[in-house]
Amino acid sequence: MSLKKKFLATVTAAALSISLTFGTPATVEAASAIDLIGTGIAIGVQASQLNAQLNQKIKYYDTTEEGRQELYDSFRQKYGVNNDPNYNAQLDRVMANLTKGVAAIDPTINSKPYLYFVSNQNTINAACSMGHVMMVNAGTFKKITNEDEIAAIVGHEMGHGQRNHVAKGNKKHLQKAVTAQIAGTAIGASVGGGALTSIITQVALNHSVAHGDRKHETEADLLGFEYMTHTNYNPGACAAVMQRFVDMEIGSKQSGAMAFFNPSDHPDSAKRRDAYVKKLYEYSRNHVTAKNAVITVNNKTFIKVAASSDMSAAERSYFVLGNLASAYHSGQNTYAATVQNGTVMLGNQPIIAPLEGDEDAQTIADRLNAIK
Repeated sequence: MSLKKKFLATVTAAALSISLTFGTPATVEAASAIDLIGTGIAIGVQASQLNAQLNQKIKYYDTTEEGRQELYDSFRQKYGVNNDPNYNAQLDRVMANLTKGVAAIDPTINSKPYLYFVSNQNTINAACSMGHVMMVNAGTFKKITNEDEIAAIVGHEMGHGQRNHVAKGNKKHLQKAVTAQIAGTAIGASVGGGALTSIITQVALNHSVAHGDRKHETEADLLGFEYMTHTNYNPGACAAVMQRFVDMEIGSKQSGAMAFFNPSDHPDSAKRRDAYVKKLYEYSRNHVTAKNAVITVNNKTFIKVAASSDMSAAERSYFVLGNLASAYHSGQNTYAATVQNGTVMLGNQPIIAPLEGDEDAQTIADRLNAIK
């Protein structure tokens, strides 16, 4: 059904509802119906212009500096700004490093750099809007202390930004929201052009992040991984942070707890973790993988990783896996595994610094040499 027909149906239904509920006299009832139908026609005309106005508004927020700044200021006002110097310094580093990583793949980032800030929200969350406007909640920094995992979260959001998921994919969502808003104000007054523009503007501001498209979420995950591989961050952090959410029971059974990136819009955290493990396997040129904290090299058991004070064994194993994948990707596996200052090295790539519960470094290095 077209938007125009939807509006007319809404107004006609409203007219019938009023006449049946209040039992107005026939002459008044007829006049009311005419007024309402007239309003419906006006709204129908506006509906025929809705696409054009939405396109203009999206283009304004997504491509103009004035619109980007307006959206940025709106987000800061709506969600609050956290000025913690440590959080802000960390986000600055992450953005600088990832921007270089993105530029290596997609240089268009240089023509539209991100506007970003630390919001005052205490949940683990981040969001990227139109115009490369991004926020990362203070709660993310409070609850995730590993910068590589923060980078994995931000890289996902930059994936949304680089593919313009909001501007290109959120139009239908915006249309529905504008339609509902207009229908709510339709009875008794015609929504004029200026009022319609105001409604579109407010809806665009309130619905300017990615919503509910799992295809886009999967694409953003894969792009985020690719960006990470062009930085000095450990690419295993992508799988590790998903394991952290699994361990926290976030994004697993759609519980009442606030979940990373609003998991109702995202694939299950365990599935996302497994997808990242598959990417690490491919990145290693099909040499290394991990499951349940056990890492295999060339289909042979290499090591079972112990937990650390702030990571489960499984989460920590994905950092070791990321190191191994990087070593195989860059050809460091052609060199012998050695122990340097207590850290197992493969060529010039650090692999693991054993903790309590792990085997000793030399035993690990010897086994790696035997199976690599």
